[in-house]
Amino acid sequence: MKDKICVITGATSGIGYATAMSLAGKGATLGLVSRNKNKGETTIKAIREKTQNKNIELFVADLSSQAEIRRLASEIILKYPHIDVLINNAGAINPDKIETVDGIETTFAVNHLAYFLLTNLLLDKLKAAPKARIVNVASQASMMGKINFDDLNYRKSYSAMKTYSQSKLANIMFTYELDKRLKGTNVVVNCLHPGVIRTNFGKGLKGFTGAVFQNLGGLMRTAEKGAETVLWLASSKEAENVSGKYFKDKAEIKSNKLSYDSEVQKKLWEVSEQLTNKK
Repeated sequence: MKDKICVITGATSGIGYATAMSLAGKGATLGLVSRNKNKGETTIKAIREKTQNKNIELFVADLSSQAEIRRLASEIILKYPHIDVLINNAGAINPDKIETVDGIETTFAVNHLAYFLLTNLLLDKLKAAPKARIVNVASQASMMGKINFDDLNYRKSYSAMKTYSQSKLANIMFTYELDKRLKGTNVVVNCLHPGVIRTNFGKGLKGFTGAVFQNLGGLMRTAEKGAETVLWLASSKEAENVSGKYFKDKAEIKSNKLSYDSEVQKKLWEVSEQLTNKK
């Protein structure tokens, strides 16, 4: 990975941090995206000290805001001649319904629309690389999901797990549709389930879902273990020419049956274009 340019969202904790640390150790040039400037600076300092890699840049952006995503993309485009790897990792799950400045339910905005918009804004830089990879961090929570086109914001009946599972299903369907649109280019795209990770993700959730996140830590994976498939997709020779697949533990797995519906994939893409004004 020496001199490979890698952009990672949600890089200050959990899987994103473990991924950044490993790629920095392999000599990659990193663009790390953080919502919090102080936390981002602390993260970069720690990675530099441990890996002696100085080629790490911080980009600060709130991925719930489309204006922020557009500003972020502009800064990344100005900074790098190309991008070899884009890892869409930042995620959210909220106990209560919150809408973004754009009037979109936050979980869907951060977990799906941010992937969709940032990736599309950076596609030219990915295509400028000799061989580029996009890695979307999804989840097996997608198996419970459906794309609720009649109420994507869940204004009628909000549930933390319903909105989260919808967003993770959207990650997978976005990956499959993007793969079709990238045929004939030098860019591959894949998604993965990292396992249930022992981090602060899900803190504040209530009821059964909260109990799972908060009380089953002993059964959860470390962030380093969760990052293994991310790193494999981002850097391995074996995954270099693989595209449009869903993985767990470096092996392809089946996704939600709904995710293979090409008409729904296309509809989700078109709705995402409308919600982000990106065509």
